[in-house]
Amino acid sequence: MFTSVLMIEKPLTPADVEFVTTLHGDDPISFVVLMQPRGSKDRLLRAIDDIALGELEQAAQEGEEPEGKEALEPAERALTHSVAALEAAGSRARGHVVQRHPLEVLRGVVEETRADEVIVLTAPHFVEEFFHRDWASRARHKVGVPVLKLFSHAVDEDQPSAGG
Repeated sequence: MFTSVLMIEKPLTPADVEFVTTLHGDDPISFVVLMQPRGSKDRLLRAIDDIALGELEQAAQEGEEPEGKEALEPAERALTHSVAALEAAGSRARGHVVQRHPLEVLRGVVEETRADEVIVLTAPHFVEEFFHRDWASRARHKVGVPVLKLFSHAVDEDQPSAGG
Protein backbone atom coordinates (compact mmCIF):
# COMPACT_ATOMS: atom_id res chain seq x y z
CA MET A 1 0.00 0.00 0.00
CA PHE A 2 1.23 3.48 -0.90
CA THR A 3 1.61 5.78 2.13
CA SER A 4 1.30 9.57 1.88
CA VAL A 5 1.78 12.06 4.67
CA LEU A 6 -0.65 14.88 3.97
CA MET A 7 0.07 18.26 5.57
CA ILE A 8 -2.98 20.54 5.65
CA GLU A 9 -4.02 23.85 7.17
CA LYS A 10 -7.76 23.72 6.37
CA PRO A 11 -10.33 20.93 6.15
CA LEU A 12 -10.28 19.00 2.91
CA THR A 13 -12.95 19.87 0.37
CA PRO A 14 -14.55 17.13 -1.76
CA ALA A 15 -12.37 18.31 -4.66
CA ASP A 16 -9.24 18.03 -2.47
CA VAL A 17 -10.20 14.49 -1.42
CA GLU A 18 -10.80 13.42 -5.00
CA PHE A 19 -7.53 15.01 -6.08
CA VAL A 20 -5.28 13.37 -3.48
CA THR A 21 -7.00 9.97 -3.57
CA THR A 22 -6.65 9.69 -7.35
CA LEU A 23 -3.03 10.88 -7.70
CA HIS A 24 -1.82 7.30 -8.01
CA GLY A 25 -4.63 5.88 -10.10
CA ASP A 26 -6.40 2.91 -8.56
CA ASP A 27 -3.56 2.01 -6.19
CA PRO A 28 -4.70 1.83 -2.55
CA ILE A 29 -3.41 4.74 -0.46
CA SER A 30 -2.95 5.18 3.25
CA PHE A 31 -2.84 8.76 4.54
CA VAL A 32 -1.40 10.24 7.70
CA VAL A 33 -2.88 13.73 7.93
CA LEU A 34 -1.00 16.42 9.84
CA MET A 35 -3.09 19.49 10.66
CA GLN A 36 -1.46 22.58 12.13
CA PRO A 37 -3.59 25.21 13.89
CA ARG A 38 -3.03 28.81 12.90
CA GLY A 39 -0.45 30.82 14.79
CA SER A 40 -0.15 34.52 15.50
CA LYS A 41 3.37 34.65 14.06
CA ASP A 42 1.91 33.95 10.61
CA ARG A 43 -0.78 36.68 10.78
CA LEU A 44 1.21 39.32 8.87
CA LEU A 45 2.23 36.88 6.14
CA ARG A 46 -1.38 35.71 5.75
CA ALA A 47 -2.57 39.32 5.47
CA ILE A 48 0.06 40.10 2.81
CA ASP A 49 -0.96 36.98 0.88
CA ASP A 50 -4.62 38.03 1.10
CA ILE A 51 -3.74 41.45 -0.30
CA ALA A 52 -1.68 39.87 -3.09
CA LEU A 53 -4.70 37.73 -4.01
CA GLY A 54 -6.95 40.81 -3.99
CA GLU A 55 -8.87 39.59 -0.95
CA LEU A 56 -8.79 42.83 1.01
CA GLU A 57 -11.74 41.94 3.23
CA GLN A 58 -10.03 38.69 4.28
CA ALA A 59 -6.80 40.59 5.04
CA ALA A 60 -8.71 42.94 7.35
CA GLN A 61 -10.23 39.98 9.20
CA GLU A 62 -6.96 38.15 9.93
CA GLY A 63 -6.95 39.49 13.49
CA GLU A 64 -10.35 37.88 14.13
CA GLU A 65 -9.17 34.34 13.32
CA PRO A 66 -8.62 32.05 16.34
CA GLU A 67 -4.96 31.40 17.10
CA GLY A 68 -2.91 29.40 19.54
CA LYS A 69 -4.99 27.41 22.02
CA GLU A 70 -8.22 28.92 20.66
CA ALA A 71 -7.41 27.40 17.26
CA LEU A 72 -6.95 23.88 18.64
CA GLU A 73 -10.64 22.90 18.76
CA PRO A 74 -11.38 24.11 15.20
CA ALA A 75 -8.24 22.30 14.02
CA GLU A 76 -9.42 19.07 15.67
CA ARG A 77 -12.80 19.41 13.92
CA ALA A 78 -11.10 20.08 10.58
CA LEU A 79 -8.84 17.07 11.06
CA THR A 80 -11.73 14.77 12.00
CA HIS A 81 -13.69 15.94 8.96
CA SER A 82 -10.69 15.43 6.65
CA VAL A 83 -9.83 11.94 7.91
CA ALA A 84 -13.49 10.87 7.60
CA ALA A 85 -13.66 12.24 4.05
CA LEU A 86 -10.53 10.30 3.02
CA GLU A 87 -11.94 7.12 4.56
CA ALA A 88 -15.29 7.65 2.82
CA ALA A 89 -13.36 7.83 -0.45
CA GLY A 90 -11.92 4.37 0.24
CA SER A 91 -8.51 5.24 1.66
CA ARG A 92 -7.07 4.39 5.02
CA ALA A 93 -6.46 7.54 7.05
CA ARG A 94 -5.43 8.72 10.48
CA GLY A 95 -4.32 12.10 11.66
CA HIS A 96 -2.74 14.32 14.25
CA VAL A 97 -3.01 17.99 15.13
CA VAL A 98 0.51 19.37 15.22
CA GLN A 99 0.95 22.18 17.72
CA ARG A 100 4.72 22.60 17.71
CA HIS A 101 7.62 21.93 15.38
CA PRO A 102 5.58 20.68 12.41
CA LEU A 103 8.60 19.84 10.28
CA GLU A 104 10.17 17.75 13.05
CA VAL A 105 6.87 15.93 13.52
CA LEU A 106 6.69 15.44 9.74
CA ARG A 107 10.15 13.89 9.63
CA GLY A 108 9.27 11.55 12.49
CA VAL A 109 6.00 10.47 10.87
CA VAL A 110 7.73 9.85 7.52
CA GLU A 111 10.34 7.68 9.23
CA GLU A 112 7.85 5.86 11.48
CA THR A 113 5.40 5.01 8.69
CA ARG A 114 8.04 4.59 5.97
CA ALA A 115 5.98 7.00 3.88
CA ASP A 116 6.44 7.07 0.13
CA GLU A 117 5.77 10.79 -0.23
CA VAL A 118 4.68 13.99 1.46
CA ILE A 119 1.84 16.05 0.04
CA VAL A 120 1.57 19.64 1.23
CA LEU A 121 -1.95 20.83 0.47
CA THR A 122 -2.19 24.53 1.14
CA ALA A 123 -3.56 27.84 -0.04
CA PRO A 124 -1.07 29.99 -1.97
CA HIS A 125 1.36 31.78 0.32
CA PHE A 126 3.24 34.10 -2.01
CA VAL A 127 5.55 35.70 0.54
CA GLU A 128 6.58 32.42 2.14
CA GLU A 129 7.00 30.74 -1.24
CA PHE A 130 9.12 33.59 -2.59
CA PHE A 131 11.54 33.21 0.31
CA HIS A 132 11.23 29.39 0.32
CA ARG A 133 9.82 29.47 3.85
CA ASP A 134 6.65 27.55 2.99
CA TRP A 135 6.10 24.01 4.33
CA ALA A 136 6.90 22.28 1.04
CA SER A 137 10.21 24.08 0.49
CA ARG A 138 11.30 23.50 4.07
CA ALA A 139 10.09 19.87 4.11
CA ARG A 140 12.24 19.02 1.09
CA HIS A 141 15.29 19.57 3.28
CA LYS A 142 13.93 17.48 6.19
CA VAL A 143 12.56 14.26 4.69
CA GLY A 144 14.08 11.71 2.36
CA VAL A 145 11.00 11.25 0.20
CA PRO A 146 9.45 13.29 -2.61
CA VAL A 147 7.47 16.34 -1.49
CA LEU A 148 4.56 17.40 -3.66
CA LYS A 149 2.98 20.82 -3.21
CA LEU A 150 -0.67 21.19 -4.21
CA PHE A 151 -3.05 24.10 -3.83
CA SER A 152 -6.24 23.39 -1.90
CA HIS A 153 -9.67 24.21 -3.19
CA ALA A 154 -11.98 26.74 -1.54
CA VAL A 155 -13.93 25.51 1.47
CA ASP A 156 -17.66 25.08 0.87
CA GLU A 157 -20.07 26.85 3.20
CA ASP A 158 -21.40 23.48 4.47
CA GLN A 159 -18.00 22.24 5.65
CA PRO A 160 -16.36 22.93 8.98
CA SER A 161 -13.51 25.37 8.73
CA ALA A 162 -10.28 25.49 10.65
CA GLY A 163 -11.43 28.87 11.88
CA GLY A 164 -14.70 27.60 13.37
